[in-house]
Amino acid sequence: MEHEILIVDDEPDIRFLLEGILEDDGYVTCSAANSDEALRAFRQNRPSLVILDIWLQNSKLDGMALLRLFREENPDIPVLMISGHGTIETAVSSLHQGAYDFLEKPFQSDRLLVVIQRALEAARLRKENAELRLRAGEERPLMGNSSVVGALRNQISRVAPTNSRVLISGPAGAGKEVAARMIHAQSKRAEGPFIVLNCATLAPSHFEEELFGVEGSKEKPARRGLLERAHKGTLLLDEVADMPLETQGKIVRALQVNTFERVGGTQSVKVDVRVIATTSRDLQVEIAGRRFREDLYYRLAVVPLAVPALAERPEDIPALARYFLESCAKSSGLPVRMLSVDALACLQTYEWPGNIRELRNLMERMLIMAPNGSNGQQEAIRAEMLPEMVRQGAPSMTQLTSEADVMSLPLREARDQFETQYLQVQLMRFGGNISKTANFVCMERSALHRKLKQLGVTQEDRTYAQAGRISQDKG
Repeated sequence: MEHEILIVDDEPDIRFLLEGILEDDGYVTCSAANSDEALRAFRQNRPSLVILDIWLQNSKLDGMALLRLFREENPDIPVLMISGHGTIETAVSSLHQGAYDFLEKPFQSDRLLVVIQRALEAARLRKENAELRLRAGEERPLMGNSSVVGALRNQISRVAPTNSRVLISGPAGAGKEVAARMIHAQSKRAEGPFIVLNCATLAPSHFEEELFGVEGSKEKPARRGLLERAHKGTLLLDEVADMPLETQGKIVRALQVNTFERVGGTQSVKVDVRVIATTSRDLQVEIAGRRFREDLYYRLAVVPLAVPALAERPEDIPALARYFLESCAKSSGLPVRMLSVDALACLQTYEWPGNIRELRNLMERMLIMAPNGSNGQQEAIRAEMLPEMVRQGAPSMTQLTSEADVMSLPLREARDQFETQYLQVQLMRFGGNISKTANFVCMERSALHRKLKQLGVTQEDRTYAQAGRISQDKG
């Protein structure tokens, strides 16, 4: 990543010397001779590091006052203090106020470059740690072996290395933010920040301040908005359809020229940000209703991606459910619970209106609330332990108890009913795949076909199984 260094010194010769040393080593530089120029450059350019002279002649603020302002506005940017008339007291004072290091003029260029390299590396590690803390408990993989998930992963791997904007659509809770984080993690900006603006929860009156920040003054530091905090990284506009129309117009311009003005300011701030947006609404409908700007849509939807609903990929539910059980057990300190086959059958036939988020919440609930066995041991979570709404659409095999009607039937009828329901569950378990089902139940494929025909399990039943649904008309 290319680093820009701000040089603040009242001596032109020193500025010229530093520019030459740094540019020869691959850095980009900008310079300021006084506090006004320094503040303007710091707020507009957001440098990676500042080299700041303590004594600034013909300047409203000296270097120590500037250091305090820089630290208030952006404590993540390291500041290296320099002086030709420094004392131990001034050096210690600058370090106490947040300077990374202090160098006395004249300094050796090798020593300067080493200190700069260390300062930049320390700043990178701080940002990385802060980002990891921010992500804690939120990061999870895009799991599943279904064809729709495989196609989505392939699309992500193709678009991630580019700098193109991406619009991710899909129902609430389906994993749109997971897809956005995968794009960031696989991009050239992976070391940069990943900042999320939740458009659905932010009050309209605070939108612009949160997004663009607030201009500062000599007495009051500027407040950085999310666009500035995402510099050299990725900004996620979550549920972008909820963004106020007035703000939509301003962000269109910001996306077009990569600059904006803070609230209350007149100076242009330049940013290098990749924007990813998500929506659970149909933006074409929102555009037709004049609730979303068409020009913003086309700027955001350079590459559109669609995250499928969980009900569209029932074959992925077992792996997801086990993953959530394991991760919840790890975070809560509880032992891991297993899921019985009949419980998995119920999970795979449920509609999941809340998608993956609902599945995760249910697994956490079952881990805590599912009863133990009679001997007090942790036993597998069975279908009967699941909420009734989850069990309603499942094959009746998953709902059998010792008092079930099958116990009152003659042996042959009971056996036929059992086999019908058993094979329905297994077909659903393997997504309607006859070969996989036959292999699991230890039957020849042709024999399974004959058995299904004998029991009256039709092609329609198998089609429902492939979609994660089992007809309840049989048996």
